[in-house]
Amino acid sequence: MVITITIRELLFPVSFLLLLPCEAVAATLGICYGRVANNLPPTLEVINILKTNGISNVRIFDPDPFTLQSFSGTGINLMTGVPNEALPSLASGTPASALQWLQTNIFAHIVPSQIRYIAVGNEVLLKDSFYSPYLVPAIVNLYQALKMLNLDGTIKLSSPQAASVLSVSYPPSLGAFDPSLRAVLRPLLSFLHETKSPFMVNVYPYFSYTSSRSNQVTLDYALFRSNDMVQDGQLMYGNLFEASLDAVVHAMEKEGFAEVEVVVSETGWPKGGGEAASVENALAYNENVVRRVVGNVGTPRRPGVGIEVYLFDLFDENGKGGDECEKHFGIFGLDGVKAYDLRFNSEN
Repeated sequence: MVITITIRELLFPVSFLLLLPCEAVAATLGICYGRVANNLPPTLEVINILKTNGISNVRIFDPDPFTLQSFSGTGINLMTGVPNEALPSLASGTPASALQWLQTNIFAHIVPSQIRYIAVGNEVLLKDSFYSPYLVPAIVNLYQALKMLNLDGTIKLSSPQAASVLSVSYPPSLGAFDPSLRAVLRPLLSFLHETKSPFMVNVYPYFSYTSSRSNQVTLDYALFRSNDMVQDGQLMYGNLFEASLDAVVHAMEKEGFAEVEVVVSETGWPKGGGEAASVENALAYNENVVRRVVGNVGTPRRPGVGIEVYLFDLFDENGKGGDECEKHFGIFGLDGVKAYDLRFNSEN
């Protein structure tokens, strides 16, 4: 079943658009709390680890009731996910049924003021393309449900996508979305533009390095330590992270959505299990990402515009499939001690 929708005409009258907030998302550093493992510490211990390290923004990938209840009242802000498999029912239902889903799965377990984002699906367009036709209709129903609760101004909806939704990413100025995905991406970008919500992208220079030898991505370029700058028109790039983000920005500009902000919903570097996967490299990568977030560095295309980033991952996940390195992104050990001396702010 293919569901079509014209967002602007059906849902966003001019009078409503004039009332939408215009402020940009402030630069925020968060961390992903993946739970595909059978040996993780109790959630209450996890919360203590987060607080001890001054981490107040966390991404969880599904609205597990116990996890949400554990975070409720802690003051930690969450990005909580909507599972891909929930999209068909949310898309084919009504805003009222979406409201019931939100009440049952999220707001029955945690106060709304702690929910920063609801991430609808994860890498749907490439990872679970079966769900692609349901993505935007599900988001729209959830948005209308949030409006019923007067939460549409404080809780933003988006959908994290893999950086590989770009068919061209080098040089950044040629960044363009895969034409086969435009039928979903354009309505998604339109929704994000109308609601002043960010485009979420999962960015992994590690995998670009290990899989793109033909593109001559050097390890130093991936790890922010290259002495050679890559020139793209009037702009200069010294690392793959910023180049990847600006490729997304250029792709959005080509679609007519130059004002949509970007949130990095995942990024990280493995400390074992693969080529160039080491504690030293993981520290070098994540440390440089943190510096750019805390310093509001932005990118060459958007200098000084703070980028919200969620580091992956809180712990190693021994239940992850795929390559062995997928299990070794944890920044903390199971005992709560950092695997390497990454500072999340100036005080820890």
